[in-house]
Amino acid sequence: MGKILVIGARGRAGRAAVDEARSRGHEVTAVARTTDGAPGLVAGDVTDAGRIAELAAGHDAVIAAVYDGGADPSDFFPRAAHALVRGLPGGRLIWVGLASNLPGADGTPLMDSPGYPQEYRSFFLAHQAALDIFAASSLDWVSLAPAGDFNHADPSRTGSYRLGPGDVTALTSYADFAIALLDEYDRAAHHRQTLGVV
Repeated sequence: MGKILVIGARGRAGRAAVDEARSRGHEVTAVARTTDGAPGLVAGDVTDAGRIAELAAGHDAVIAAVYDGGADPSDFFPRAAHALVRGLPGGRLIWVGLASNLPGADGTPLMDSPGYPQEYRSFFLAHQAALDIFAASSLDWVSLAPAGDFNHADPSRTGSYRLGPGDVTALTSYADFAIALLDEYDRAAHHRQTLGVV
């Protein structure tokens, strides 16, 4: 079995990834910005390349499901991306992205589609800046995002999913999304691209 570093393990996507990885027998190091004494968590800042390198040593891949509600997204996400690039030379990164940055069926990013909500466009663009940093690097990365949104009303694990373009009507549970994350770890089928999960 493998060794996986999950950064952002206190968030819903991160926790689901930790649970799915452990259910498959993988060894997981669960990282959060602050642990508040919670058992099984290791403190680590995703914007600190040195700390990322230290934590990632001996691991096969990193799953990063990161967010900092107290930071300016236009600063946080690019800094996180730069730190991951510097801290994971030769490593594998599975990044949890946003539906808004996915191309729709016609190739237009959802955030640029007619009628798409624009209240959080600065947040969408900050995530896109991180993807651009990954794309300009030599890092082996893939970004998976819910194709439309997470299904907050129904958290159940169906055990199935598909990959595809962005679709504003699509919903996926965190548990099913975690299956896609761990399948990508186990199979490493996609590289340097952004995919939606339904």
